Amino acid sequence: MKVSKLGVNCQRHNETTKRYLNAWREESLSTTSPKPQNDRLQFRLVGYPRKHNEGRIEIFYKGEWGTICDDDFSLSNANVLCRQLGFVSATGWTHSAKYGKGLGKIWLDNVQCNGGEKSIELCKSRGWGNSDCTHDEDAGVVCKDERLPGFVHSNIIDMDENKVEKVRLRPVVPTKKMPVTEGVVEIKYRNGWVQICDVGWTSKNTRVICGMLGFPDEKKVNKNFYKLNTERQKNQYHLHSVACVGTEVHLAACPLEFNKGNATGSCKGGMPVVVSCVPGPQYVHNNGLKKKLKTTSTVRLKGGAKLGEGRVEVLRNNEWGTVCDDRWTLLSASVVCRELGFGSAKEALTGARMGQGMGPIHMNEVLCLGTEKSMWNCGFKNITSEDCQHVEDAAVRCNTPYMALENSIRLTGGRTRYEGRVEVLSTEANGTRSWGLICGGAWGTKEAMVACRQLGLGYANHGLQETWYWDSSNVTEMVMSGVKCTGNEMSLSHCQHHRTVSCQKTAAKFSAGVICSETASDLVPNAPLVQQSVYIEDRPLHMLYCAAEENCLSKSAASANWPYGHRRLLRFSSQIHNIGRADFRPKAGRHSWVWHACHGHYHSMDIFTHYDLLSSNGTKVAEGHKASFCLEDTECHEGISKRYECANFGEQGITVGCWDLYRHDIDCQWIDITDIKPGNYILQIVINPNFEVAESDFTNNAMKCNCKYDGHRIWLHNCHMGDAFSEEAERRFEKYPGQFNNQIS
Repeated sequence: MKVSKLGVNCQRHNETTKRYLNAWREESLSTTSPKPQNDRLQFRLVGYPRKHNEGRIEIFYKGEWGTICDDDFSLSNANVLCRQLGFVSATGWTHSAKYGKGLGKIWLDNVQCNGGEKSIELCKSRGWGNSDCTHDEDAGVVCKDERLPGFVHSNIIDMDENKVEKVRLRPVVPTKKMPVTEGVVEIKYRNGWVQICDVGWTSKNTRVICGMLGFPDEKKVNKNFYKLNTERQKNQYHLHSVACVGTEVHLAACPLEFNKGNATGSCKGGMPVVVSCVPGPQYVHNNGLKKKLKTTSTVRLKGGAKLGEGRVEVLRNNEWGTVCDDRWTLLSASVVCRELGFGSAKEALTGARMGQGMGPIHMNEVLCLGTEKSMWNCGFKNITSEDCQHVEDAAVRCNTPYMALENSIRLTGGRTRYEGRVEVLSTEANGTRSWGLICGGAWGTKEAMVACRQLGLGYANHGLQETWYWDSSNVTEMVMSGVKCTGNEMSLSHCQHHRTVSCQKTAAKFSAGVICSETASDLVPNAPLVQQSVYIEDRPLHMLYCAAEENCLSKSAASANWPYGHRRLLRFSSQIHNIGRADFRPKAGRHSWVWHACHGHYHSMDIFTHYDLLSSNGTKVAEGHKASFCLEDTECHEGISKRYECANFGEQGITVGCWDLYRHDIDCQWIDITDIKPGNYILQIVINPNFEVAESDFTNNAMKCNCKYDGHRIWLHNCHMGDAFSEEAERRFEKYPGQFNNQIS
């Protein structure tokens, strides 16, 4: 059950509410407002993360910048402040130091405006400097992005000079290795880079720097090694005091003190800040160190286009499940990111922004302090189905190290930046670098997925093997062939490929190409339905002519005594959900669909689903295959309209939030087990087995069940998606078919 912002605020201010009951407070509130002062007040918006029209509100009074406490804060207060900042009105306000904690004075507390005042000093409050708050309660405002006409900006301090947006590590010893994990910390200032004075610098500050650069941990650095080198450099210091608590997701969220005016070369008694970060295992080149840094296996991210983003899933009682987004924050998201070997969180996403999960929801109202080593060390609530649905699945985008991978790949010839021929930068024996093409032979969806990821363009819609219609570049040489990817690599150079280029068709028109997309579909089979609907049917051969035509029977059927006799069929219903963020559409256009007169339908994909019966050692003992003769929206979640219907040569596909049902009683919805002996088996179903259509996640396309067959009856149990259980449980499943239930229950 969602907790409203008002509810959270009320809970958080229980102590403040008690103070309101104090008679002296009531009297003072009714009579006191800040005494108007002769000097014009100055205002600024600061903090992180923010835009130019939002942030922590700070006031310059008596020569000192200070904040406003969020006690009694309201939209009326925000309206007054936004007008003083030059905006027409406020659209919201924030509490609990959302934009970071300020420094120095808390100038105003218990401010109560009616909304029409010309200045915040005309509103009721406890008076200037009279507050019992801490900077944990600093208020912020969100102003409508529309300026007041003719507004004079003399009382607004432009904080763009002091915005900390870009931070980097400059290695003292030049290196080509990526990522850079140690060096001098520099912040972007005007058109250059400046340093931070290390006087008073703490390991908590270092932790924040490492986190925002994509690293989960920090380590001590040998300052003596750097001291001599940095003394030879001409350093410019713009930032002199940093006071992070260590849980901030960005340096700009820490209390900062800047030089007044320009950057200077003065850092009395200190030197430039130098930090050293520990990379996560995905970014380590040393295999021995990779094992040492191996991350947890109880938390994972699913459905993201890039490494370090996705829907958060946790392992509980050997089963993976999702996390509800109630009270989901950057602090909690950062614990997840660091646990997985990334840095702090860039975004804490709600509302199933990375697609909906399937199965259980394990956690709700996760509350992390930001210092925990694991999400399981945070406070959380167990939930029931009434509390949360998968439309509320939490997700994250983590800070990841900069690898410069996008510099060695480009697309040319496409109509938009999301499509084109793939060109890669290659280095020749003499050291010269040039752009070249990739041979289109064997190029497919998984390879295209890696190319789109490397380019930062999301998912792959298509992997194209010939691109003559995009031939608009002078580049004609093939520099890579035989590319074979698993789909999880960060770069094409990490995929297998020929050492020596071997391409049968050397013409540039047969080079590899991609069409990328920011979203993708994600098909998932409904495992419980298969288990509930399974049965055996002995079907007469004279009723199976159409099925034989479509190759839906085992090979021995060809030598049967047609039309006499029968085939034994393992039948079940199959329901395929699209839980992704884009509709699932057949790869082939309708002009190339094949009409099958026997059943009176079109085939839009050669193979859509594999149905297999496996022995205990994984050997296939029986199989079925199902062409996608009718991809359509059978049913949809509430509020979602059906878009695809096969009738009358209609469009085929599965809409996001809908599912396609293949009933147990239609042709080919079976496995022919006529030749199978009694025993224990594994039933396996794989959707989109040849990866013909791109999806955000292929690991959930398979499901399997334990299967016990006594020659007359059949039982299925423990039906589940292939990635639903822990690795340990899966190993036991494979090893002991028929006994799996006892092993993990």
